[in-house]
Amino acid sequence: MQIEPLAISGAWLIKFQTLKDNRGFFREWFKTEEISKVIDFDFPTAQANLSSSLKGTLRGIHYSLAKNGQAKYITCVKGQIQDVIVDLRPSSLTFGRWIDLELNEDSGSAVFIEPNLGHGFLSLAKSSIVVYLTSSIYDPKNEFAINPFDTDLSIKWILPATEIIISERDKTAPSLNLRKITDKLPGSN
Repeated sequence: MQIEPLAISGAWLIKFQTLKDNRGFFREWFKTEEISKVIDFDFPTAQANLSSSLKGTLRGIHYSLAKNGQAKYITCVKGQIQDVIVDLRPSSLTFGRWIDLELNEDSGSAVFIEPNLGHGFLSLAKSSIVVYLTSSIYDPKNEFAINPFDTDLSIKWILPATEIIISERDKTAPSLNLRKITDKLPGSN
């Protein structure tokens, strides 16, 4: 297993070896003790989620204002996604910056993001399945979204807007700036 910090503090790329033979493959994809040791973050898994998305489905940018925030551990087990992480911490030197990377079924890679970072992804394959672990349970009153087409963020989605399928909630989500001035970002209030 290899763990590499990404360009936003609190985001990590985790790579696992894939063992292949004539039966298929085997891969570990999560090891609490080893990951916690390297990233110095206790990751209590409270919920596991699975989403299936057609090509062009865009989910996010989502985040939680739960009491202790919500860390996430994400991997793509089928297909391919453009995974995007946004720094939502107003006091951070990288506030408002985003990074992206590809996760796919063959890579053996996962992404860990600490609380207070936003997350979204775009399905690039005919069908993509993403599984993720979270450190807190889904709590609708504390779940928020930033518009993935916010012009101040200027996320460069791989697919053109005409090919993107998006929920009404995400499409009409406020901008990062509006969330900031209404105190709906981590550490704002």
